[in-house]
Amino acid sequence: MSDLLIVIPAYNEADNIEKVVRHLTEVCPDYDYIVVNDGSQDDTAEICRRNHFHLLDLPVNLGLAGGFQAGLRYAEKHGYRYAIQIDGDGQHRPEFIESMRKKMDEGYDIVIGSRFVDAEKPRTMRMFGSNLIELAIRLTTGMRIKDPTSGMRLFNRKMICEFAKGLNYGPEPDTVSYLIRCGARVAEVPVVMDERQGGVSYLTPIRSARYMFRMLVSILLIQSFRRRKV
Repeated sequence: MSDLLIVIPAYNEADNIEKVVRHLTEVCPDYDYIVVNDGSQDDTAEICRRNHFHLLDLPVNLGLAGGFQAGLRYAEKHGYRYAIQIDGDGQHRPEFIESMRKKMDEGYDIVIGSRFVDAEKPRTMRMFGSNLIELAIRLTTGMRIKDPTSGMRLFNRKMICEFAKGLNYGPEPDTVSYLIRCGARVAEVPVVMDERQGGVSYLTPIRSARYMFRMLVSILLIQSFRRRKV
């Protein structure tokens, strides 16, 4: 068994999941993985079973936070030292996992795969929202996270246990902001991400705007009332 688990949350990813897992196992054959099927309405689970992929099949849709936490609970239960989230839509390249792990071994609790360590953000409305979240995190923690909405995040054992056992711990910028305030050490590593390989993203422009607003309110206001120490 590897000491690193790759968690792949998947909801209606029948168009992508086979390609994602096969590429992952080719690039990272020494790492373990688990596909967390989050109550998909398509053939995601059936494709995983047919190909004998490692599968955690949730009977109902829990949403990204619930699916992610289920994966971290699996990692905690089975004693993994590291866990990383890789999206089931093919955007995250597993080629960068090793560099993220090496960075974590310098003493970090969370390592974020960042598109913008060495590059400027494009001038889009979505990146405008990312800039606002970046500013909110900087105002509340003093730390600059250049790619706060990146879903490619690596966690050490302490963070695995924190996410597995804590309530309302989603894989979102507000949780990262809260953990920084509690003393977690966070770093970014440059990565390249691809466009979604197939299917349709649930993030419509309206949902994206709501997401950005919710993150800003949470980081600037709600997280101030959380007092648990890491």
